[in-house]
Amino acid sequence: MNFMRKAEQSHSYGVIGLGRFGKALSLALAASGHELLVIDADEDKIRQLREYTENAFVVKTLDKESLSDTGIQNCDTVVVCIGEKMDVCILTVLYLNALGIQRVIAKANSEEHGEILKKLGAEVVFPEHDMAVRLARRLETSKMINYIELSEKVDISTLCIPEAFIGETIGSVDVRKKFGLNIIAVENPAGVMTELTSDYRFTEEDAIVVIGDREKINALEAKCY
Repeated sequence: MNFMRKAEQSHSYGVIGLGRFGKALSLALAASGHELLVIDADEDKIRQLREYTENAFVVKTLDKESLSDTGIQNCDTVVVCIGEKMDVCILTVLYLNALGIQRVIAKANSEEHGEILKKLGAEVVFPEHDMAVRLARRLETSKMINYIELSEKVDISTLCIPEAFIGETIGSVDVRKKFGLNIIAVENPAGVMTELTSDYRFTEEDAIVVIGDREKINALEAKCY
């Protein structure tokens, strides 16, 4: 049996390599309800994923014919998660391109590896590097309680209330005008408020949830110290 995309599904994904990154990615995609195909040489790893997708295949040798036999060419996006084996990763990307897959994303373990993959037309991810950057950003912003990255520039962040805001109203601090940000919620021991009015008055127990440009959030965050 090989994978055939179901007509009603909006997008389908393939994951090649079930190491820590590949397995975590596969579980997240399955949990989101996406149609998923996974490939690995390890039968035990494939057996574990069959609980989440019926399209789980043991492939000992990654060549064009073996990949085609799984039906991976019917996926919209394929992620190659075998960055530690540079030669295998590069050849796999070449085979996927030859099979006409719309979008190929590949894990790289070095800048040089990434450059080669980019020249082959793959989108490149550096999982360990990206996680380190995000952790550093969290550590550097100790007044930032929570942080969600929506895009390269836009974030949602929960900040401790700046001292200058205490006793003032949302209308008087005018975060939108002064910082170019929108307050989308206020958190305090009583709960989370999302239906805010301009006359709400901040207390020292409040935290504000803002959305907007990362640099503008950093500028507001500086007011927390």
